[in-house]
Amino acid sequence: MNCGKLYAILMLMLLFLLPSCDDMSTRFDNDPRGNFEALWTILDRNYCFFEYKGIDWDAVYREYSPRVSQEMGNDALFKLMGLMLAELKDGHVNLSALHDITRYWQWYEDYPANFDASICSRYLGHDQGIASGMRYKVLEDNVGYLYYGSFSNNLKEGALDQVLNRMALCHGLIIDVRSNGGGSLTNVDRLASRFFNERTLVGYIAHKKGPGHNDFSPLHPKHVESSDRVRYQKPVVVLTNRGCYSATNEFVSIMKYAPNVTVIGDKTGGGSGLPFSSELPNGWSVRFSASPMFNAEKEHIEFGVEPDLRVNMLQDDKDRMKDTIIEMARKMIKERS
Repeated sequence: MNCGKLYAILMLMLLFLLPSCDDMSTRFDNDPRGNFEALWTILDRNYCFFEYKGIDWDAVYREYSPRVSQEMGNDALFKLMGLMLAELKDGHVNLSALHDITRYWQWYEDYPANFDASICSRYLGHDQGIASGMRYKVLEDNVGYLYYGSFSNNLKEGALDQVLNRMALCHGLIIDVRSNGGGSLTNVDRLASRFFNERTLVGYIAHKKGPGHNDFSPLHPKHVESSDRVRYQKPVVVLTNRGCYSATNEFVSIMKYAPNVTVIGDKTGGGSGLPFSSELPNGWSVRFSASPMFNAEKEHIEFGVEPDLRVNMLQDDKDRMKDTIIEMARKMIKERS
């Protein structure tokens, strides 16, 4: 079973397992205390990384619950809830109201960027190709360069055929997904399948089957299928930084199992929990990690994927409008060719 179909099945399972909006609305009052209790309970029953991250959710309750008062306004309640959710250290956990969205961004803000969009644009130049969210060019040393900034940009099979055919005569291909914050796992499968010549085990996924913090299903294997369209056979270097999150984190993990692929740059930002949403009595929506994903060695990738070779941007290169990581990738490809 491929990744996309497996995710769809797991989502159907979650629809039956997670507390519904009506359930939260009827079990908890629509007041500050009721909404706080609903939020804590939704996470308590359904968040998937308590044990892995060593989070004592009961202790978090004891810290934040006394700060709730029935007289507090929406802004104060929203801020308090956001602070409580930040204890999970998870970029997939957000509380959404009409006036704001809570967020946890330390997974990339506390690290070097290792990416400069203006320098990247200089490599692509004014004559770059643009297709299905991909920006690409054959560099002067006959190395292909492809920047894909978001897996939310729909990858069309025909566009991938065209781009990869144009890169066929190159010494190799650089796939730059730095600062790609994620998107559709269908696009992950679609792109990754162009670099595998056979069906390959690339990881596992589990789902919550009960309210306990350790109530998980057995691990379900995830495979990437080999595309029956154009597949790339020459050396490939994938560029990463801490801004690679969620679906991009999964893409990088998958590509580490592809032949002829090397991952260089910085460790990815993580975000391996498949997100799901629920609702509080007052209508605020909460998103959280519900299904943990693992690599093929059954290791968590929630905190990121290590590159095969760690390379950081050098200030001297930046001053000369050069990208240290792109230059290293070009060197590696030319050496292999």
